Amino acid sequence: MAIETTQVEIPEDMELVYAPPESLTEAYTHYCPGCTHGVIHRLVAEVLDELDVRERSIGIAPVGCSVLAYNYFNVDMAEAAHGRAPAMATGLKRVSPDKVVFTYQGDGDLASIGIGEIVYVANRGEHFTTIFVNNAIYGMTGGQMAPTTLPGQVTTSSPTGRDVQAAGFPMHMAELLGGLPGAVYVTRQSALDVRSIRKAKQAIKLAFQAQLAGLGFSMVEILSTCNINWHMGVQEAMDWAKKEMVDFYPLGDTKMTDEVKALKEGK
Repeated sequence: MAIETTQVEIPEDMELVYAPPESLTEAYTHYCPGCTHGVIHRLVAEVLDELDVRERSIGIAPVGCSVLAYNYFNVDMAEAAHGRAPAMATGLKRVSPDKVVFTYQGDGDLASIGIGEIVYVANRGEHFTTIFVNNAIYGMTGGQMAPTTLPGQVTTSSPTGRDVQAAGFPMHMAELLGGLPGAVYVTRQSALDVRSIRKAKQAIKLAFQAQLAGLGFSMVEILSTCNINWHMGVQEAMDWAKKEMVDFYPLGDTKMTDEVKALKEGK
């Protein structure tokens, strides 16, 4: 497919103080207006630039809304079958341990069809990083109930709201993976306002630093919105997520080993 790009020229008498990360391409993204995938892409890209690892990074795109992530990240990228990104990342990292490997996955990809892969990856302590975007719904396929859909939340496949007696309870992936021995850093953040976005970037950076130190598996879950499939305006979706999602999925670290804590403290 053709990728549309744009070039911005800076006049000689102006100082450049802010620019796109080198780890992002100049392609326009396909995401819906109000979607925070683009924000999260930028956070990952900024971290790769700051750690100076772009040239040796490999990302694995999922099946889902961010299936075209390989068009947006200016690093080597691979495309995995639905849910199999952790398996592919395991192989890539094991044969090329000097590479910085990350998966970028949504809740349908990671917590549904791919739950077996991510659980065993965390249990084994594979040395790569997962960025997990949780918007509590299947976005790409039309807004069906996902493993992370909240109790009572209306979707196209739960028009009267998620009934936990029939469909079970939502999956708390950060808590689940944080309880496994091979995981060294698991955290849940959000991309719902400026303050939370800054904290999410700090978490992403620490997760990559844990990988660079060879400590084990790390995952950053990021609460996001899907205002189109939630049938809400952009601000309404942000407000709903802050009230409902953050209450159900508490923000913060679910696991941080002493070695990762030392990295965070700069020791």
